[in-house]
Amino acid sequence: MLIWFTPQEKKELSIGTSNMGKKISLVTTICLTLVWSESIFSLLLVAGWERVADVAYAQSLTFYQAKTIRIVVGSDSGGLYDLWARLLAKHMPKHIPGNPNMIVQNMPGAGGLAATNYLYGMTKADGLTVGMFQAHRYMQQLTGVEEVKFDLRKFNWIGTMEKTEVMFFVRADAPYKSFDDVLKSSEPLRCGATGSTDGTYLLAKIFEETLRAKFNLVVGYQSGNAIDLAMEKGEVICRGMIVTGHFSREPFITWHKKGFDRHLAQSGQKRDPRMAEVSTLGELMDKYKTADVNRRVAQVILAGNEYGRPMVTPPSVPPDRVRILREAYSRALKDPQLVAEAKQSRLEIEPASGEELQALTERVMNQPAEVIERVKKLIGE
Repeated sequence: MLIWFTPQEKKELSIGTSNMGKKISLVTTICLTLVWSESIFSLLLVAGWERVADVAYAQSLTFYQAKTIRIVVGSDSGGLYDLWARLLAKHMPKHIPGNPNMIVQNMPGAGGLAATNYLYGMTKADGLTVGMFQAHRYMQQLTGVEEVKFDLRKFNWIGTMEKTEVMFFVRADAPYKSFDDVLKSSEPLRCGATGSTDGTYLLAKIFEETLRAKFNLVVGYQSGNAIDLAMEKGEVICRGMIVTGHFSREPFITWHKKGFDRHLAQSGQKRDPRMAEVSTLGELMDKYKTADVNRRVAQVILAGNEYGRPMVTPPSVPPDRVRILREAYSRALKDPQLVAEAKQSRLEIEPASGEELQALTERVMNQPAEVIERVKKLIGE
């Protein structure tokens, strides 16, 4: 608020007359009244919006009754995404008001890209379709892949059941006792990968960018199981993959009993207790004084680990239904029956909320041009 004084008032102000003092007191009272009124109005406005949101949420509590929710999974049946989707489809409904049915629809194709495009642009925004797609979708959008028809920032993130840190390992009969030996080697390590978003491929490229390691990547294996078999045959000697998968299934359980493989590096912020002697990437970058821009490139590429195996809804689903799904997802992951079944299947639960994933997406997608160009170069886009 601007207050103007006449020449006479300015004169009175300079000599401090009583009339001028009364005017100033009046102006002060008016100003305080306006400020108080605006504050009250703001509080009422916020309270009003909260009331509207609460009413909408209460009305949505009956929406899912006698309905069916689809979980669209961007991979074939039998994999970990499919396994988690079916586990959630079994236990989430009892935590959703109305106890709806929940079914799983597998939609492989283009490495899960088809399912992500479908969720974004071809489904109704009614809260009856959710999706689970591969964590590295953000890389395709960030690097401008032509087939991408979505904006991850517009999805509603429901949550993830685990953070999928990755690890790098070699055959135990290879001449590498630590990652320091890899860096000293004049011969590139021969590693197997399925493609440019495969864990082996991405880890190798990160090691090349941040630590100047050398790799000979054999790309084109049809699956992780094919790479495991190639390691057993000696076609390749190294691989990268998700930590939880490595410690929860065959052939790795048998490998560990026989001492077939050796772990050399891991991506987590801190060392996994099962690999307490193995350096993290952060520790290696500190040791070899990796430049800040290279560190940022590594952080972008490894952000997929924080996504885990996320669940989303399409854009524009009403906020009250998103809230219901987020709450149900969180409660399901604490459900004793789900926890028991996950433990029986050797699945680990380290959840992150939908709000956390929403913030992660904003952070990851906001990168300087230099970082994006380096990422493009690394993954071969």
